[in-house]
Amino acid sequence: MHVHDQTAALNTRQEEMLGLVRQRGFVSVEEFARHFEVTAQTIRRDINELCQGGLLRRYHGGAGLPSSVENVEYSTRQVMYLEEKRRIAQTLAQHIPDEASLFISLGTTPEEVAKALIGHRGLRVITNNLNVAMILSDNPSFEVIVAGGVVRHRDRGITGEATIDFIRQFKVDFGILGISGIDAEGALLDFDYHEVRVQKAIIENSRSVFLAADHSKFGRDALVRLGDLSDVDALFTNREPPRAMRSVLEAFGHPVILAEETV
Repeated sequence: MHVHDQTAALNTRQEEMLGLVRQRGFVSVEEFARHFEVTAQTIRRDINELCQGGLLRRYHGGAGLPSSVENVEYSTRQVMYLEEKRRIAQTLAQHIPDEASLFISLGTTPEEVAKALIGHRGLRVITNNLNVAMILSDNPSFEVIVAGGVVRHRDRGITGEATIDFIRQFKVDFGILGISGIDAEGALLDFDYHEVRVQKAIIENSRSVFLAADHSKFGRDALVRLGDLSDVDALFTNREPPRAMRSVLEAFGHPVILAEETV
Protein backbone atom coordinates (compact mmCIF):
# COMPACT_ATOMS: atom_id res chain seq x y z
CA MET A 1 0.00 0.00 0.00
CA HIS A 2 2.85 2.36 0.81
CA VAL A 3 4.28 2.07 -2.72
CA HIS A 4 0.86 2.79 -4.21
CA ASP A 5 0.50 5.99 -2.21
CA GLN A 6 3.90 7.20 -3.39
CA THR A 7 3.19 6.41 -7.03
CA ALA A 8 -0.23 8.00 -7.00
CA ALA A 9 1.15 11.33 -5.85
CA LEU A 10 4.17 12.13 -8.00
CA ASN A 11 5.33 15.66 -7.38
CA THR A 12 6.19 18.02 -10.23
CA ARG A 13 9.93 17.38 -9.87
CA GLN A 14 9.44 13.62 -10.07
CA GLU A 15 7.32 14.00 -13.21
CA GLU A 16 10.06 16.16 -14.77
CA MET A 17 12.68 13.59 -13.72
CA LEU A 18 10.76 10.92 -15.63
CA GLY A 19 10.67 13.19 -18.68
CA LEU A 20 14.43 13.80 -18.55
CA VAL A 21 15.19 10.08 -18.30
CA ARG A 22 12.88 9.33 -21.23
CA GLN A 23 14.75 11.90 -23.32
CA ARG A 24 18.28 10.80 -22.39
CA GLY A 25 17.97 7.17 -21.33
CA PHE A 26 20.12 7.75 -18.22
CA VAL A 27 20.60 10.73 -15.91
CA SER A 28 23.13 10.88 -13.08
CA VAL A 29 22.27 12.00 -9.54
CA GLU A 30 24.61 14.98 -10.02
CA GLU A 31 22.86 16.06 -13.23
CA PHE A 32 19.46 15.83 -11.55
CA ALA A 33 20.71 17.83 -8.54
CA ARG A 34 22.13 20.57 -10.80
CA HIS A 35 19.04 20.69 -12.97
CA PHE A 36 16.59 21.04 -10.07
CA GLU A 37 18.95 22.93 -7.73
CA VAL A 38 18.34 20.48 -4.88
CA THR A 39 20.64 18.19 -2.88
CA ALA A 40 21.80 14.78 -4.06
CA GLN A 41 20.04 13.35 -1.01
CA THR A 42 16.70 14.75 -2.21
CA ILE A 43 17.28 13.31 -5.69
CA ARG A 44 18.15 9.87 -4.27
CA ARG A 45 14.90 9.90 -2.29
CA ASP A 46 12.95 10.76 -5.46
CA ILE A 47 14.75 8.00 -7.38
CA ASN A 48 13.91 5.50 -4.64
CA GLU A 49 10.22 6.37 -4.82
CA LEU A 50 10.17 6.23 -8.63
CA CYS A 51 11.98 2.88 -8.62
CA GLN A 52 9.59 1.44 -6.03
CA GLY A 53 6.72 2.38 -8.33
CA GLY A 54 8.49 0.71 -11.26
CA LEU A 55 8.79 3.98 -13.20
CA LEU A 56 12.59 4.16 -13.18
CA ARG A 57 15.41 1.68 -12.70
CA ARG A 58 18.34 2.51 -10.43
CA TYR A 59 21.80 2.25 -11.93
CA HIS A 60 25.18 3.11 -10.40
CA GLY A 61 25.27 6.88 -9.92
CA GLY A 62 21.86 7.62 -11.36
CA ALA A 63 18.66 6.30 -12.91
CA GLY A 64 17.56 4.93 -16.26
CA LEU A 65 14.46 3.60 -17.95
CA PRO A 66 12.78 0.45 -16.67
CA SER A 67 12.61 -2.58 -18.93
CA SER A 68 10.88 -2.34 -22.31
CA VAL A 69 10.13 -6.05 -21.93
CA GLU A 70 8.19 -6.03 -18.66
CA ASN A 71 5.40 -3.70 -17.59
CA VAL A 72 4.90 -2.09 -14.19
CA GLU A 73 2.94 -4.35 -11.82
CA TYR A 74 -0.82 -4.16 -12.44
CA SER A 75 -1.81 -3.14 -8.91
CA THR A 76 0.68 -0.26 -9.13
CA ARG A 77 -0.64 0.82 -12.54
CA GLN A 78 -4.17 0.98 -11.14
CA VAL A 79 -3.19 3.98 -8.99
CA MET A 80 -0.68 5.65 -11.35
CA TYR A 81 -2.17 8.87 -12.80
CA LEU A 82 -5.56 7.70 -11.50
CA GLU A 83 -7.18 11.13 -11.52
CA GLU A 84 -5.99 11.71 -15.11
CA LYS A 85 -7.36 8.32 -16.19
CA ARG A 86 -10.71 9.09 -14.59
CA ARG A 87 -10.97 12.42 -16.42
CA ILE A 88 -10.01 10.77 -19.72
CA ALA A 89 -12.61 8.06 -19.11
CA GLN A 90 -15.36 10.59 -18.33
CA THR A 91 -14.55 12.51 -21.52
CA LEU A 92 -14.52 9.38 -23.67
CA ALA A 93 -17.81 8.17 -22.18
CA GLN A 94 -19.47 11.38 -23.38
CA HIS A 95 -18.68 10.29 -26.95
CA ILE A 96 -20.45 6.94 -26.60
CA PRO A 97 -24.22 7.08 -27.28
CA ASP A 98 -26.81 4.91 -25.53
CA GLU A 99 -27.66 1.64 -27.31
CA ALA A 100 -24.14 1.38 -28.82
CA SER A 101 -22.08 -1.80 -29.21
CA LEU A 102 -18.50 -1.81 -27.89
CA PHE A 103 -15.35 -3.80 -27.41
CA ILE A 104 -13.51 -2.84 -24.22
CA SER A 105 -9.97 -4.19 -23.96
CA LEU A 106 -7.49 -4.92 -21.19
CA GLY A 107 -5.84 -2.21 -19.13
CA THR A 108 -6.38 0.11 -16.22
CA THR A 109 -7.65 3.01 -18.35
CA PRO A 110 -10.32 0.91 -20.15
CA GLU A 111 -11.48 -0.18 -16.68
CA GLU A 112 -11.98 3.48 -15.76
CA VAL A 113 -13.94 3.92 -19.02
CA ALA A 114 -16.21 1.04 -17.96
CA LYS A 115 -16.89 2.82 -14.65
CA ALA A 116 -17.67 6.04 -16.54
CA LEU A 117 -20.17 4.22 -18.80
CA ILE A 118 -22.26 2.75 -15.98
CA GLY A 119 -24.88 5.52 -16.29
CA HIS A 120 -25.52 4.78 -19.99
CA ARG A 121 -28.50 2.78 -21.23
CA GLY A 122 -28.70 -0.30 -23.43
CA LEU A 123 -25.01 -0.81 -24.21
CA ARG A 124 -23.90 -4.12 -25.67
CA VAL A 125 -20.32 -4.73 -24.52
CA ILE A 126 -17.94 -7.48 -25.55
CA THR A 127 -14.83 -7.66 -23.41
CA ASN A 128 -11.84 -9.85 -22.62
CA ASN A 129 -11.43 -8.06 -19.28
CA LEU A 130 -13.22 -9.73 -16.36
CA ASN A 131 -12.86 -6.54 -14.28
CA VAL A 132 -14.78 -4.63 -16.97
CA ALA A 133 -17.45 -7.35 -17.11
CA MET A 134 -17.93 -7.17 -13.32
CA ILE A 135 -18.22 -3.36 -13.39
CA LEU A 136 -20.72 -3.22 -16.28
CA SER A 137 -22.89 -6.15 -15.17
CA ASP A 138 -24.23 -3.84 -12.43
CA ASN A 139 -26.35 -2.08 -15.07
CA PRO A 140 -29.34 -4.34 -15.89
CA SER A 141 -29.94 -2.57 -19.23
CA PHE A 142 -26.52 -3.67 -20.54
CA GLU A 143 -25.74 -6.91 -22.31
CA VAL A 144 -22.21 -7.92 -21.33
CA ILE A 145 -20.51 -10.68 -23.30
CA VAL A 146 -17.21 -12.14 -22.07
CA ALA A 147 -14.70 -13.57 -24.54
CA GLY A 148 -13.46 -17.10 -23.95
CA GLY A 149 -9.82 -17.99 -23.40
CA VAL A 150 -7.16 -18.23 -20.73
CA VAL A 151 -7.59 -15.92 -17.72
CA ARG A 152 -4.38 -14.17 -16.58
CA HIS A 153 -4.25 -14.09 -12.85
CA ARG A 154 -2.37 -10.77 -12.61
CA ASP A 155 -5.14 -8.63 -14.13
CA ARG A 156 -8.10 -10.94 -14.92
CA GLY A 157 -7.50 -10.44 -18.64
CA ILE A 158 -8.45 -13.14 -21.14
CA THR A 159 -6.11 -13.85 -24.07
CA GLY A 160 -5.31 -16.60 -26.53
CA GLU A 161 -6.48 -18.02 -29.86
CA ALA A 162 -10.00 -18.67 -28.53
CA THR A 163 -10.26 -15.00 -27.51
CA ILE A 164 -9.28 -13.80 -30.98
CA ASP A 165 -11.68 -16.21 -32.70
CA PHE A 166 -14.50 -15.03 -30.42
CA ILE A 167 -13.88 -11.31 -31.08
CA ARG A 168 -13.79 -11.88 -34.85
CA GLN A 169 -17.44 -13.00 -34.75
CA PHE A 170 -18.57 -9.44 -34.03
CA LYS A 171 -18.56 -6.04 -35.71
CA VAL A 172 -19.13 -3.27 -33.18
CA ASP A 173 -19.60 0.50 -33.21
CA PHE A 174 -16.66 1.36 -30.90
CA GLY A 175 -13.45 -0.39 -29.90
CA ILE A 176 -11.99 1.10 -26.71
CA LEU A 177 -8.29 0.43 -26.16
CA GLY A 178 -5.56 1.31 -23.71
CA ILE A 179 -1.86 1.16 -24.57
CA SER A 180 1.47 0.84 -22.77
CA GLY A 181 3.40 3.30 -24.93
CA ILE A 182 3.30 5.55 -28.00
CA ASP A 183 6.69 6.31 -29.52
CA ALA A 184 7.75 9.55 -31.21
CA GLU A 185 6.75 8.22 -34.66
CA GLY A 186 3.28 7.30 -33.44
CA ALA A 187 3.79 3.53 -33.08
CA LEU A 188 1.47 1.93 -30.54
CA LEU A 189 3.51 -0.34 -28.26
CA ASP A 190 2.70 -2.96 -25.66
CA PHE A 191 4.51 -5.58 -23.59
CA ASP A 192 2.51 -8.74 -24.22
CA TYR A 193 2.43 -10.37 -27.68
CA HIS A 194 -0.77 -12.30 -26.89
CA GLU A 195 -2.54 -9.18 -25.67
CA VAL A 196 -1.48 -7.26 -28.80
CA ARG A 197 -3.01 -9.93 -31.06
CA VAL A 198 -6.33 -9.52 -29.26
CA GLN A 199 -6.07 -5.71 -29.56
CA LYS A 200 -5.47 -6.04 -33.31
CA ALA A 201 -8.62 -8.15 -33.64
CA ILE A 202 -10.54 -5.43 -31.79
CA ILE A 203 -9.20 -2.74 -34.18
CA GLU A 204 -10.12 -4.84 -37.23
CA ASN A 205 -13.69 -5.42 -36.02
CA SER A 206 -14.62 -1.94 -34.74
CA ARG A 207 -16.17 0.80 -36.88
CA SER A 208 -14.45 3.43 -34.71
CA VAL A 209 -11.39 2.92 -32.51
CA PHE A 210 -10.97 5.12 -29.43
CA LEU A 211 -7.56 5.08 -27.73
CA ALA A 212 -7.47 6.19 -24.09
CA ALA A 213 -3.94 7.05 -22.93
CA ASP A 214 -2.64 9.41 -20.26
CA HIS A 215 0.40 11.62 -20.95
CA SER A 216 2.86 9.20 -19.31
CA LYS A 217 2.45 6.90 -22.34
CA PHE A 218 3.92 9.49 -24.75
CA GLY A 219 7.45 8.45 -25.69
CA ARG A 220 7.33 5.31 -23.52
CA ASP A 221 8.98 2.19 -24.95
CA ALA A 222 7.57 -1.33 -24.98
CA LEU A 223 8.60 -4.40 -26.92
CA VAL A 224 5.64 -5.35 -29.13
CA ARG A 225 4.20 -3.16 -31.88
CA LEU A 226 0.41 -3.06 -32.04
CA GLY A 227 0.08 -0.63 -34.92
CA ASP A 228 0.28 3.13 -35.13
CA LEU A 229 -1.86 6.18 -34.55
CA SER A 230 -3.33 5.90 -38.06
CA ASP A 231 -5.28 2.87 -36.74
CA VAL A 232 -6.99 5.10 -34.16
CA ASP A 233 -10.04 7.27 -34.91
CA ALA A 234 -9.57 9.47 -31.83
CA LEU A 235 -6.98 9.79 -29.06
CA PHE A 236 -8.39 10.66 -25.64
CA THR A 237 -5.70 12.00 -23.32
CA ASN A 238 -5.08 14.59 -20.62
CA ARG A 239 -2.24 16.64 -22.13
CA GLU A 240 -1.30 17.92 -25.53
CA PRO A 241 0.81 15.18 -27.20
CA PRO A 242 4.16 15.96 -28.83
CA ARG A 243 3.86 17.70 -32.20
CA ALA A 244 4.98 14.64 -34.20
CA MET A 245 2.22 12.50 -32.67
CA ARG A 246 -0.42 15.14 -33.27
CA SER A 247 0.67 15.54 -36.90
CA VAL A 248 0.28 11.78 -37.49
CA LEU A 249 -3.29 11.96 -36.23
CA GLU A 250 -4.08 15.15 -38.12
CA ALA A 251 -2.77 13.64 -41.36
CA PHE A 252 -5.59 11.08 -41.12
CA GLY A 253 -8.16 13.60 -39.87
CA HIS A 254 -8.31 11.97 -36.44
CA PRO A 255 -8.81 14.28 -33.44
CA VAL A 256 -6.93 14.54 -30.16
CA ILE A 257 -9.58 15.03 -27.46
CA LEU A 258 -8.24 16.47 -24.21
CA ALA A 259 -9.91 15.69 -20.90
CA GLU A 260 -10.72 18.88 -19.05
CA GLU A 261 -8.86 19.67 -15.87
CA THR A 262 -10.95 19.31 -12.74
CA VAL A 263 -11.71 22.71 -11.21
